Amino acid sequence: MPKSTEELFAFLDGLGIEVRTVTHPPLFTVADSQALRGEIAGGHTKNLFLKDRKDNFFLVTVDEEATVDLKSVHQKIGAASRVSFGKPEALLDLLGVMPGAVTAFGAINDAQGKVQVVIDSGLMEHEVINAHPLTNTATTSITAGDLVRFLRATGHEPAILKVSE
Repeated sequence: MPKSTEELFAFLDGLGIEVRTVTHPPLFTVADSQALRGEIAGGHTKNLFLKDRKDNFFLVTVDEEATVDLKSVHQKIGAASRVSFGKPEALLDLLGVMPGAVTAFGAINDAQGKVQVVIDSGLMEHEVINAHPLTNTATTSITAGDLVRFLRATGHEPAILKVSE
């Protein structure tokens, strides 16, 4: 059973990580997010749940304005072949979220470490990063350093790479 938002917040609190969360109507796309979020400071994320032909899974997190070339990103992230979007069933099974709520915080649900987390180096230039807390009805702000600390605490060493164009 995937962790709840409350369990995520308890995990973050247990690590001594302070976050700020704003609730809002459900957001499914970056355009929805830009139109409805109001003024939340920091970098806002776009997340790509990808898989290669050998069923290796990747969560690529970039700035919402970033462009990722799906025809060549496999070379940057170390995939065994070109990548495609992972199926919603795999997304739910591995990260515990539905399409529209994909987030780096989903790493808390990948206890077996089947998903390689990749964060675009451009996103890490922001002091604060904003992501869905396992639901698309809220946005949680976390410092870039604390996001990395969270990911490591879940057993995911994030690859911080230049993946955007």
